[in-house]
Amino acid sequence: MAAFDPWDQAFLADPYPAYAELRAQGRVHYFEPTNQWLVPHHADVSALLRDRRLGRTYQHRFTHEEFGRTAPPPEHEPFHTLNDHGMLDLEPPDHTRIRRLVSKAFTPRTVERLKPYVRGLADELASALVAAGGGDLLKDVAEPLPVAVIAEMLGIPESDRAPLRPWSADICGMYELSPSEDTAARAVRASAEFSDYLRDLIAARRKEPGDDLISGLIEAHDEGDRLTEQEMISTCVLLLNAGHEATVNATVNGWYALFRNEAQLSALRADHSLVPSAIEELMRYDTPLQLFERWVLDEIEIAGTTIPRGAEIAMLFGSANHDPEVFTDPGRLDLTRTDNPHISFSAGIHYCIGAPLARIELAASMGALLERAPTLRLAAEPERKPNFVIRGLEGLAVEVG
Repeated sequence: MAAFDPWDQAFLADPYPAYAELRAQGRVHYFEPTNQWLVPHHADVSALLRDRRLGRTYQHRFTHEEFGRTAPPPEHEPFHTLNDHGMLDLEPPDHTRIRRLVSKAFTPRTVERLKPYVRGLADELASALVAAGGGDLLKDVAEPLPVAVIAEMLGIPESDRAPLRPWSADICGMYELSPSEDTAARAVRASAEFSDYLRDLIAARRKEPGDDLISGLIEAHDEGDRLTEQEMISTCVLLLNAGHEATVNATVNGWYALFRNEAQLSALRADHSLVPSAIEELMRYDTPLQLFERWVLDEIEIAGTTIPRGAEIAMLFGSANHDPEVFTDPGRLDLTRTDNPHISFSAGIHYCIGAPLARIELAASMGALLERAPTLRLAAEPERKPNFVIRGLEGLAVEVG
């Protein structure tokens, strides 16, 4: 397993050959540096995402000591309080209760109503990029669009939005493998600042409700659904972080892939009806979330290997999305691929609640750029972020015409 090294720059540049090696070597591998079991095959990842013997948390059933784990350091408490009360890191019944409330904001009808706003904003951003003759696709289009959309849904005023992306980036640093103390310190600080901001905003919405998700959660709480203030804060942070991190990275990863596959980009420019299938293929081809973790709550067996309670499983989404048993010629970008059961949005009870909105955002930005900037091209080779779990670029310099 020498090729799998999530801290190696060559691996981060292109992890997919290492994944092929992992799949060839077996269905499950113990990775000592992180004390995790790596699962690289699509069928296994898909099944495990639905397996209730695994969980995003264990604290609904066990103490840290009972589970054979050490409690997080006390100085990390602000991050863990924020993270552990969000529905992504909860299991039923708490997960079910919170997801039921939040899902009201993500019904097909609600998401459909956002389309004009999303398309209008995408068109503005693409037009500004064209007027400037180019720029950084990450900062000028990919970031502003989903951040504005989720902030609008939450009811965060435009004047308050500048820190949202930096807070999110610092918090998400803790989702990488073996984060450093410096990373943890930034995440703790961002968690405390973001929580304080939302606590004040929730208090303001209690006094003056609006037509936004925070007001809706307060109203649901007042009507008897048990949603604590901390759960409200954690839910809002989760929606912002998850609501734009994947979309931002899918946008820049996707366009970088297109620039490196000229024939596919030309086909897309010639036929904009390919946009929906292009989005699915680009999310498969260079997966924005490469790894997703689960705790083993009850002993399981994978291909004759027993994985005990208390272990941690790392499901390799990027590998699963390149599994030749599921995808024909997985290393080839094919925007017309129709049989595309990628798992970039996860599966099971933790399937991404915002997936329909993410697809609308990705389609809007891609459509606007195809229409407004048909000669868009790469201006410089990008630098990849030194992250493994959340895969993205530091920027994507482009020019127009």
